[in-house]
Amino acid sequence: MTPNDPRPLVRVVAGIVLNENGDYLLSSRPEGKPYAGYWEFAGGKVEADESEFAALQREFAEELGIRIHRATPWLTKIHAYEHAHVHLRFLRVAAHEWSGELQAKEGQQWSWQKAGDFTVSPMLPANGPLLKSLSVPTVLTGRLKTAVCGENRMGEYRVVPYHLAEPHHRRLLIDAAEWGGKPLPQAESIWLLIRSPEEWPQVQDADVVVWQVADPQTAEAVAARLTQGVSLPLVVAAPPPLLAQYRSRWLAAGAHAVLADEETEAV
Repeated sequence: MTPNDPRPLVRVVAGIVLNENGDYLLSSRPEGKPYAGYWEFAGGKVEADESEFAALQREFAEELGIRIHRATPWLTKIHAYEHAHVHLRFLRVAAHEWSGELQAKEGQQWSWQKAGDFTVSPMLPANGPLLKSLSVPTVLTGRLKTAVCGENRMGEYRVVPYHLAEPHHRRLLIDAAEWGGKPLPQAESIWLLIRSPEEWPQVQDADVVVWQVADPQTAEAVAARLTQGVSLPLVVAAPPPLLAQYRSRWLAAGAHAVLADEETEAV
């Protein structure tokens, strides 16, 4: 967005709402709105006197008739539409954090969808990249030196270090300092490993960022970065002592997942 751009910056919230099966709620935009008929994660504009959470509660009550009791920040994106620049804050809502019966109060459609296997279209342009991000599990185990594993609704999810990858491996972890922006044709998902705040601006083309934390100073830097908002999933890897101290704080601020990293010595 340039200083002379006449399009306004509009603050918008959207809810990533899950059901008990781990599926995500998508709804179509009603007639009379831009991109009518396109599918999206429901939400809407934040009014001048509202918090983001209050706006999310109001929008879901007005559009779909459900009550949002709690939500956790996830990703923040800015998207340029023809009519405006939209500052999108996505908030995750777990199955136990909402209640009520879904209603199409604006004549829209709604559907529960599996991450990695979405069947509705067309998708609102700003939400397209989220579909890939939602397939990344929020619970991860393993070692950065060998493999990081998890599970989503499509089954096992495995990320392998680039130097150990075989031709059939499609999700690759590579040190950001070694990557240099080079294409990895075999990769369907690139995870970049960083260790300092200075590296963060250099990894925005990744699919996932893994931030390896070794000391309290870096732990605080991760918390600050999350509070400012991240545009792609951030996995925080830390030795158990630091993980015990910061886990809840990182997750509450928007970390996609945390990983116990016993190979890094805490300072």
